[in-house]
Amino acid sequence: MSKDIKSEKSLELKIFIFLTVFLAPILSVLLVSALGFSIWFSQILTGPPGVG
Repeated sequence: MSKDIKSEKSLELKIFIFLTVFLAPILSVLLVSALGFSIWFSQILTGPPGVG
């Protein structure tokens, strides 16, 4: 039983490290990039704010 608990805690730690070190920063960069791209593309189509 203690082997199962130990392996489960090890797996939880690995998942936590993966989420905090890799997945969260990658998702943050992708979301900010997508927002920047959508603003840039909308300004190509409609022009910059305050014009016209």
